[in-house]
Amino acid sequence: MKIGLLGRILIAIALGVVLGNIFTLQWVRLFATFNSIFGQFLGFIIPLIIVGLVTPAIADIGKGAGKLLLITVGIAYADTVIAAILSYTTGAAFFPSLIGNGAQTLSVVDKPADILPYFTVNIPAPIDVMSALVLSFIMGLGIAYGEHKVLRGATNEMKTIIVGVIERVIIPLLPLYIFGIFLSMTFSGDVMRIMSVFAKIIVVIFALHIFVLIYQYLIAGAIVKKNPFRLLANMFPAYLTALGTSSSAATIPVSLKQTVKNDVSEDIAGFVIPLCATVHLSGSAMKITACAFTIALLEGLPTHFPLFLHFMMVLAIFMVAAPGVPGGAIMAALAPLGSILGFGENEQALMIALYIAMDSFGTACNVTGDGAIALVVDKLYRKKLDATPEAA
Repeated sequence: MKIGLLGRILIAIALGVVLGNIFTLQWVRLFATFNSIFGQFLGFIIPLIIVGLVTPAIADIGKGAGKLLLITVGIAYADTVIAAILSYTTGAAFFPSLIGNGAQTLSVVDKPADILPYFTVNIPAPIDVMSALVLSFIMGLGIAYGEHKVLRGATNEMKTIIVGVIERVIIPLLPLYIFGIFLSMTFSGDVMRIMSVFAKIIVVIFALHIFVLIYQYLIAGAIVKKNPFRLLANMFPAYLTALGTSSSAATIPVSLKQTVKNDVSEDIAGFVIPLCATVHLSGSAMKITACAFTIALLEGLPTHFPLFLHFMMVLAIFMVAAPGVPGGAIMAALAPLGSILGFGENEQALMIALYIAMDSFGTACNVTGDGAIALVVDKLYRKKLDATPEAA
């Protein structure tokens, strides 16, 4: 029987909790050794993920369409950042009281004096994260606006390699990595407090993603002067499809059909929906920000707004690397989580586990919100067309 990634991760967490109460220190150190090596490999591959996935994504986004492209991408980026900011402000208001005595728990787990790997392997990254992002933008835009067929082919082939590494190496080993994290946490005696904290946070995140959809359609409805709840209800089939498939790409046909049902022109819907599947990930950014804020509180890391605003604005850019890759959003987010928020191996493993546990809800929020952007772009574009004859 084939078990999906979420199922494997849930099994890994359960086994980690159970066996953490049974295994001796020698066995725990064995898995700590694997986690140390795998964590080094993640640090090595993250900049390559950025270059390999962001470069071809920007190359494809940056061509043709002119102002319509800029308007759509601008709205999608702004909405992604706003959703993340909403998540941060909600976290700042409610999470400290929800966490309570769980604060500083991860600090104990992260560096326990008696759980050390048998040996370590140092695998330095070939390039730092921000350099990788800048390089991706330069290469992507250069390919988009130039006739560089060789470079386009090379970046697409690199993307194939990176996606292969994610699908055949990182994703299969993630459950074992997460098992090692929860094994260590259980052995240290802190796992139940951590899990009880995140059980509360997940409920808040679910409520947040519903609120994000409502405010998106309230704004879109006000702009197009239509009932926002009816517009949102029309997108419900797309929401359910994304909930079942956890795939923005697989949901595009349903999203297109329902967006046209909301009286968006077929041309605009055909342009905006596939594009937003790449650049608009408000639900994913909201989840990642909420989980990152929680872990930062637990770890005693800085949580002030300027730092998180920097993180959220960079995260919204990195999100273009996410579509089409299993766990793509959280894989792309590992770079700013480490470079900006200072997350280590344990924190990143917890982020992966939490994100994948709620993956389908984030995808559903993303694709349903695409319909709201299509409504706004359609209104702006039609207004421009109506004004053109008068200007002539």
